[in-house]
Amino acid sequence: MAGHTARTRRLAALAATAAMTVAATTLSGGTAGAAPLPVPQDINGDGYGDLVLPAPRATVNGQDWAGALVVLYGSAKGVSAAKRAVITQASPGVPGVVEAGDAFGASSAIADLDKDGYADVVVGSPYETVGSSKAAGAVTVLWGSKQGLTSGAALPTVVEPEGQAGRDVAAWSGPGNAQVLIVNNNTTTRLTGPFTRAGGAASSYLHDETGWMRSATYGDLNGDKAADRVLVSGRMGGLSGGYAFVNSTNEAHPWAHRMEGGDGLTSAVGDVNGDGYGDLVLGDPDEPGAVEGLWGHTGGAVHVWFGSAKGVAYDKDPMIIHQDTAGVPGGGERYDMFGASVAVADLNRDGAAEIIVGTPGEGIGGKGDAGGVIVVPGRRAGQLGQDSYAFNQGTAGVPGAIEAGDQFGATVSAGDLNRDGRPDLVVGAAWENDQGAVWVLPGGASAPAYTSSASFGPAGLGLPWASGMLLGGDLQQ
Repeated sequence: MAGHTARTRRLAALAATAAMTVAATTLSGGTAGAAPLPVPQDINGDGYGDLVLPAPRATVNGQDWAGALVVLYGSAKGVSAAKRAVITQASPGVPGVVEAGDAFGASSAIADLDKDGYADVVVGSPYETVGSSKAAGAVTVLWGSKQGLTSGAALPTVVEPEGQAGRDVAAWSGPGNAQVLIVNNNTTTRLTGPFTRAGGAASSYLHDETGWMRSATYGDLNGDKAADRVLVSGRMGGLSGGYAFVNSTNEAHPWAHRMEGGDGLTSAVGDVNGDGYGDLVLGDPDEPGAVEGLWGHTGGAVHVWFGSAKGVAYDKDPMIIHQDTAGVPGGGERYDMFGASVAVADLNRDGAAEIIVGTPGEGIGGKGDAGGVIVVPGRRAGQLGQDSYAFNQGTAGVPGAIEAGDQFGATVSAGDLNRDGRPDLVVGAAWENDQGAVWVLPGGASAPAYTSSASFGPAGLGLPWASGMLLGGDLQQ
């Protein structure tokens, strides 16, 4: 059970604007709008997707908040704690040294950067000190191999005091050159391949994408199989979230690439209407803004811009989904945080992907901030929301029990971990037992197979107990 309420953390976070730098010592662990867990990919080349779990506040060698990553390797039976690796900056082959407060693992992304058939993991440590620059942040790539993640290289970043490089990261393997996005407080860096193990990203170039960003993701919005970049800013004054930008460049004013009609904090890309083009899904968990009050909805919302052969229309209002939308369970209540996390996957395999929405602030049975997840089915046409369903720790077959403050749904992801062709759901509860935990729900015929679910806590993964470890969460606010 959490020692602090999500509401207290949220009110503190809402007072900040995107341009403000938050020192590590001031973070209270609010996870509303946390970036999605990385979509599982095959790190060790055995044909099964592997799951990467962050624990950015883990204690390592006595150093608080040093941070760790846990990799659960997939198999025909899915994932288990028996087949895992715990990786820190003390692990052989990992650049850097263990230091208190680095928050190694605060962000992560997976893609085969060096094109060797093994997925690589990009890891952010946003509070790493670089030279004399405190909290400049650092980003590392851990190379996949038959033995898993056994070596790594530092990636180039913009170094500035309190820059927090690695607040979020995104990665794209191709076709074409691989790419990495590195977000810090004041700019976004794009690295383009080829990437090599000998030189890391030495052959790539630094590119200032646009400033004040909070989260990043890649996807294909126009069906050309090339990378489309999505950046979401930090909270903007008076709004209920941040602005979303698609394929911003230095050549064009970045505002020319801003999505209109909606805002948010985190994003995912997937084909929600089954037309063959990726769609932009933006989670907006904040309460409606004070200036542009039409943006946002009580309890949170999700905004969807549909892709096409021309990509997404910057000047077209999105489709909006919330808990007062017909067919969506529950109702919009203040601080539900509907949209705090989002993922897209075709769970029922009908060609139109579902939107998985975390509601970590949802109160259940009088227990505030217990949290839950709502699945919004994809549709070929019409308003999204019909036939949506919800689950939480009180759903039959889901391990655990409903407790106040757990924030089940703080992070979500989906991917096939056992190669049965059915996406498995991964859900994080940032404050379960004051440390965090992760649930894996195997894919069923048309929905998650709750009765086959498993949960993983820090102790079972070999992590020492630490208050507010945030296993399965991150440090974004």
